[in-house]
Amino acid sequence: MRRLVPSLAVAVLAVALVALLVFGVLQTADDTSIDQAVARGEHPTAPDTTLPLLDGSGSRALADHRGRWVVVNFFASWCHPCENEAPLLNRLQRRLGDRGSVVGVAYNDLTEDARGFVRDYEIAFPVVRDVEDDLGDAYGVTGLPETFVVDPTGRIVALKRSEITREWVSEVLDPLLAERQRAG
Repeated sequence: MRRLVPSLAVAVLAVALVALLVFGVLQTADDTSIDQAVARGEHPTAPDTTLPLLDGSGSRALADHRGRWVVVNFFASWCHPCENEAPLLNRLQRRLGDRGSVVGVAYNDLTEDARGFVRDYEIAFPVVRDVEDDLGDAYGVTGLPETFVVDPTGRIVALKRSEITREWVSEVLDPLLAERQRAG
């Protein structure tokens, strides 16, 4: 009987470790499916829904921008890196002109705080409220800021799950825009 107890304990521990490993693998796979697809050169369809505009003047959906580039940026007023990238996103909006738009998504934030952020940083692009965090969940948002580049056909072609920089725009977004301009 004494020999059976240690063997049983080792078996239970082994089963628990295997279960924990399987759980970890499954959790990781679900959260990064968009990332994995883009890394493989695939372009998954961008999740879309109609959300209320932060300023209260109606609603907006990604489908409203079909035929144009869309840079979807999830942010919150309490996010310091979001403050850092706000001026860059404003410049990007001006550069896109008629070819596209930045669309800000106020995520996991109070409406008045998000409105204050938009006012303080003079955000010059449309901002929607992800009231129930449904859009963020569909994109697998886990931290802020997160940015997704959606091509004119509605497919995600690039993403950044942290603060964007001028270097990222130059290395990732500029070639995409130039390629599309040559093809179009």
